[in-house]
Amino acid sequence: MRGTEIAIVIKAARFAADKHRQQRRKDVDASPYINHPIAVADLLANECGVTDPVALCAALLHDTIEDTDTTEQELRQAFGDEITGVVLEVTDDKTLAKKLRKQLQIEHARHASPCARLVKLADKTCNLRDMATAPPADWSAQRKADYFDWAGEVVAGLRGSHPKLDALFDDAWRLKEFV
Repeated sequence: MRGTEIAIVIKAARFAADKHRQQRRKDVDASPYINHPIAVADLLANECGVTDPVALCAALLHDTIEDTDTTEQELRQAFGDEITGVVLEVTDDKTLAKKLRKQLQIEHARHASPCARLVKLADKTCNLRDMATAPPADWSAQRKADYFDWAGEVVAGLRGSHPKLDALFDDAWRLKEFV
């Protein structure tokens, strides 16, 4: 990556860290939430060789609109139309019922842009890894297994986006037997 590309990725990391600074994951240790977007970007960059700064920024920012007070306009001003567009593609509308949001993720997956497909697939892979190693403290075994099944339905619409990422998701999905 060129210097300007590295700079925007670092800017996205700092922005995400600031926005998620008070948030914790639902695992027993209440891990810092920022660990998740960093894991998604790390998976793309270091396990899959993705160097596209738009994908890496979107990975770092993918939960900011959905889970913080970040607005679309704020993201657009800081990161431009392209990165914001990818973040919006992978953002759930929290005003909708959870069941509908989950169904919409399945339906929208196959129509996502190439960059959004990478972010969504990496996000689901990281979520399954976390579900196997540091699940939400109050989730039953059935709820965890249901999450794995739903993630598999979402990813079915993303297959073929990146062969290595497909394989890493499959490896994570096999962790279902341990939850």
